[in-house]
This record gives sequence, C-alpha cells and structure tokens, in this order.
Amino acid sequence: MDGIDWAAAAMLAAGTRLDVATDNLANVSTDGFRRVLARGRLTRSGVEITRAESHEPAAYRRTGRPFDLAILGEGAFRVRDDAGRVSATRNGAFERARDGTLRDDRGRTVLGLHGVLHVPQGATIDDRGRVMLGGTVVDRILTGRDATVRSGFIETSGVNAIEEMIDVLTSQRSFESAEKVASAIDGVRQKSSDAARIK
Repeated sequence: MDGIDWAAAAMLAAGTRLDVATDNLANVSTDGFRRVLARGRLTRSGVEITRAESHEPAAYRRTGRPFDLAILGEGAFRVRDDAGRVSATRNGAFERARDGTLRDDRGRTVLGLHGVLHVPQGATIDDRGRVMLGGTVVDRILTGRDATVRSGFIETSGVNAIEEMIDVLTSQRSFESAEKVASAIDGVRQKSSDAARIK
C-alpha cells in the first residue's frame, strides 16, 4: 500500500468510529441499550474498525411496576412483532394486555417456553423469569442462560454521553488529519508529475 491508500484507510476507520459514537449518542436515553464499541486493528490494508457490543452492566432504575423487568447478567428478552419476526431486546418495559400477553412500547409480544407468554391475572414473575400463580409455574420468560430477572426495575442505557462526545470529536479530528495527509501526498505527486512533463 502507498501513502494515499493508508490515508484512505485511516479516513474510513475514522468515519466508522464516528458512526459508532453518533449511534451510541442517539441511544443515550434508550432503556436496555448496550453501548457499541469500536475496536481498531492494524492490517496490511491499513487500520480496520470492527464493532462489538459492550458487556459492561448498566444502571438499573426502580419503577415498582410489576411487569417492568430487568435482566441481570447476559441474555435478552425474546419478542415477536405482528409480522412474526422475532428479535432480542434488553428493554424490559412491558405492559400486560387484556389478553394476558406482555407487550413492549412497539406492540411486540414477549415469548415464553411455549410461544407467546401469557400472564394470568394475579400472577407474578420471579427472579428466574417464571410466571407464578398460586405457587404454580405457568410459563417462563426466555432470557438465556444464567440470567436473573428483576421485577419492578428497568435497565437504563449503557451509554455515557460525555465519553461518546469525546469519541465524536476524536474521530472527526482523525478524519481531518488523514484527509490532510492524503491531500499533501496528492499535491506532491502532482508537482512531481508536472516537473517530469517539463523535463
């Protein structure tokens, strides 16, 4: 690789870091959001950036609502939308609908061991994610292994706004520096080309 290629790779890496930081900032108030990390490594093609989800625990906010659920440890709630698409989320702000299903603010239903989770009137959810009614296990929320469920709590966003702002500024400066290097190399090449033509 020549200097222009290295500078271009550095600009691409800085752009990716900037995208990651701005995405994180956009979710600073999104409950259950886990910060995305930008990890850099040096290769023969220059600097490359990969994305990885942070596993650092976020803070938990007590709400006292019985169907606000937080996961302690790894794992996620499985939810299904009206089109049948299943996705994972750590945002456990759920409400019990009239039919006994738990739904998030996007209308997606929470899944249990037997498909759509149903929570009978008067049932509670214990720390293992089990739906309990009068000492009987009715169903269990799918959360993943070794996960503990806290009823009455919400996991807040794992984003630190100040850290992300610093990353935004750093990424912008890195991009500008690489751009100047590329322009300088291009200018030297142009002068060399002009000198060669004059000879």
